[in-house]
Amino acid sequence: MILIIILVIILLCVLYVFGFYNGCIKLRNQIEEAFSTMDVYLKQRYDLIPNLVNTVKGYAEHEQETLTALTEARTKAMAAQTAEQKVAGEQGLQFALGRLLAVAEAYPELKANQNFLNLQDQLKAQEDNIANARKYYNAVVREFNTKIEKMPGALFAGMFGFVKQPLFDIGDVTQRENVTVQF
Repeated sequence: MILIIILVIILLCVLYVFGFYNGCIKLRNQIEEAFSTMDVYLKQRYDLIPNLVNTVKGYAEHEQETLTALTEARTKAMAAQTAEQKVAGEQGLQFALGRLLAVAEAYPELKANQNFLNLQDQLKAQEDNIANARKYYNAVVREFNTKIEKMPGALFAGMFGFVKQPLFDIGDVTQRENVTVQF
């Protein structure tokens, strides 16, 4: 009788470990999928930026510093390989885009230009898609991180190579402030 109880306890422990492992694999795959989806939207935004820059150039030639900063931020974000690099690159790009759109506010003829308005609408749609993809990615990462940090899963997470994943956030509080443009 005691042997049967011990075997049942061992069997339950083994089933828990299998369930934990399979659950972590599922969440890890969802993280990869969510990141890939977000990456597609980011790529589409990267493709819009040169068109936006060229449209603004025609109206705001003396804003070269802002346009250069945006181009450099785009290049850095596109070159990112890891999730941490992607987050850092996107923070810089988000800030540079904010500056460009703030500069555009100072040019009434640019704001009325149909090409600029179209690009701005496309960029807004991309930003909405990116925001939704970030929410999904962060939700899956939160679920995964919670699973591997809670007991008894925390005992097995390291053994199976599961490590905490980074959230995709906007970063530094200074980048959350409104951009001020002065001439």
